[in-house]
Amino acid sequence: MNIILLGPPGAGKGTQAERLVAERGMVQLSTGDMLRAAKSSGTEMGKMVAGVMERGELVTDEIVIGLIEEKLTGGDAGNGFIFDGFPRTLAQADALGDLLDRVGQKLDTVIQLQVNDDILVERIVGRAQEAIAAGKEARADDNEEALKIRLMAYYKDTSPLLGYYYAKGLLQQVDGLGTIDGVASDIAKAMDAVS
Repeated sequence: MNIILLGPPGAGKGTQAERLVAERGMVQLSTGDMLRAAKSSGTEMGKMVAGVMERGELVTDEIVIGLIEEKLTGGDAGNGFIFDGFPRTLAQADALGDLLDRVGQKLDTVIQLQVNDDILVERIVGRAQEAIAAGKEARADDNEEALKIRLMAYYKDTSPLLGYYYAKGLLQQVDGLGTIDGVASDIAKAMDAVS
């Protein structure tokens, strides 16, 4: 089963993806992780990524799709893929759909973690405060100003995907503000409804 987890920064996508990897044997495709791994891999694609990043340029959609294709065809499919942080735009969604068709796979469902922005901001700022209180370093962008900027960018770029996947009959919504176990249970129900 191949799924996309959609949701704003701090909604818990990474936490839930880790659970799906552990509990269902899925493979998480996080574009950030893939770019970092490619940069140090020494492959042709890796050299291209390293060059782009060293020049301080944005990695193109074509490069990201190329990295995803390497993962999809690399033999480590586990029990399906979790797309985390991709697609972010309609052009990327189209490119992902074309890629899945080309390699004989499909997207089974898109799960949107719905959150209330004000509660999300409180959660993230609280997470930063807890880290500091525990003597750990908080993420640099775990503050109210940075989060509001990230939320604006998310809604501007990603909100069109909701209608796109809804029209394809793939969108399911889960309350992202429940407990970690509760959200995991709701995601499992959403996935089981289409399997």
